[in-house]
Amino acid sequence: MPWFPDFVSAVELARRQTRSVGLADPVQGYFNALQTGRTRELEHIWPGHVAIYDPREGEVRGHRQLRRFVRNNQSLWAERHVSIETVASIRIDGRAVVELLAHLDDYDGQAVDWPIAVVAESPDELSVVFRTYCSQWPVDGQRHIRCPLLEPEDTQLSDVVGRYLAALSAGDLDSIVNAFAPDGYLREAIGPHYLHHGTRELRSYFAECFKAGGGVELEPCTVTDDGVRCALEFNCVRWGSHDLTPQAGISVFERSSEGLLAAARIYDDIETPV
Repeated sequence: MPWFPDFVSAVELARRQTRSVGLADPVQGYFNALQTGRTRELEHIWPGHVAIYDPREGEVRGHRQLRRFVRNNQSLWAERHVSIETVASIRIDGRAVVELLAHLDDYDGQAVDWPIAVVAESPDELSVVFRTYCSQWPVDGQRHIRCPLLEPEDTQLSDVVGRYLAALSAGDLDSIVNAFAPDGYLREAIGPHYLHHGTRELRSYFAECFKAGGGVELEPCTVTDDGVRCALEFNCVRWGSHDLTPQAGISVFERSSEGLLAAARIYDDIETPV
């Protein structure tokens, strides 16, 4: 049996190492808990404050509500035979954004692919906040308005992401299509079957978006950017000439080697006027 000169320090070191594992991949730990029901692992790694903002359950705070939330999700996931595939991830200090594709059965037993993005943010070394973004259309065939989760910030985005957002707000069809690489694509929130690939398909998609009398205005909230991928959490407040009840979402932009958009993947449940 090993001998420790300072047993208390050794226990604290082990606790910090365990927590570091959770900090390294918080979203994987979160989904493991959802699938297995073992919330104690999350509570051990994050003994402080735990908060979850979920499209279905709303705001979940504290370990007691976490246990109830996980039980509810475990039943749903077992009933729908859910499995999870990781698409991409971004990690910077204190925050991770992970894009996932959930494979599940619909009510008729047909296979469905459901895009989900999860933001994990650690305000301190003991606490964690999870924000989940997705459309619920693949699950129940309905749109669910998502109230804002974050306050807008005066974030200046340069390069191709900033050009894309400016063209989207202005309803500038040529500029927004030119922001993409020739083989770039945009994937809608409702699933991988709604993918618009290449210049012709992108032009057709955005022309339809701008039919409501102009562009789409997104209020930037947080930006998570590792230089290759940029995740923008936003509130959508206008679609064409229609003011919207502010609705939360996230878009992930992937840059090509030429400085254009190789991909834009959207995670929201915005009820559009078109």
